[in-house]
Amino acid sequence: MTRKCGCGRPAAPSLSPAGPWSYAVGVRPVPPCGASRSSVPRGRAIQSPVPQSPLSRALALAVATGGGAGYAPVAPGTAGAAVGAALFWPLAALSLPLYAVTVTGVTFLGIWAADVADRSWGTKDDGRIVIDEIAGQLIALAPLLVLGGSRSLGWIVTGFVAFRVFDVWKPGPARWLEENMPGGAGVVLDDVMAGGFAAAAVAALRLAARSL
Repeated sequence: MTRKCGCGRPAAPSLSPAGPWSYAVGVRPVPPCGASRSSVPRGRAIQSPVPQSPLSRALALAVATGGGAGYAPVAPGTAGAAVGAALFWPLAALSLPLYAVTVTGVTFLGIWAADVADRSWGTKDDGRIVIDEIAGQLIALAPLLVLGGSRSLGWIVTGFVAFRVFDVWKPGPARWLEENMPGGAGVVLDDVMAGGFAAAAVAALRLAARSL
């Protein structure tokens, strides 16, 4: 017999395992009446947006898009990384512990904002979300606080290029985080990992330059 939800809508057969809205294994998950789903790459579905106040949603979208940088018509990720590089200039005046606390706060705020943005838009890792690039870029430039060069435009550009290379490349762990972490964590943490790789590259280059 065909299973139905409470409003009489039939549930189509599927080989997918039961999800949180499923009634039995082998039955495609059927959301409750009134709930919506959005199709995304790989066939995954985004649940209905978590209720947010207009102010909270506006704040989340502003953070997620890097103050609007994510709406850039071309290369929004590069625009987001540029925002991160610009923010590094004033933040470089902080002590290293305070800088680390600030970047950690940006990362966790970004995870929340990216999750709210994706749920609001019904997307998965939408290109307009660039807070992940901002956090990753700040991590990539962190070695300059220790090794010198934090006020050098040349070294900031070097860190910017290094981060973009690793962000696009996404070596092993970064790719795994992108593909396996849920929600906003999957959006942000792969760029955080890419920022770590870029930071290692910047540190190596800076040490090599100092030894010459």
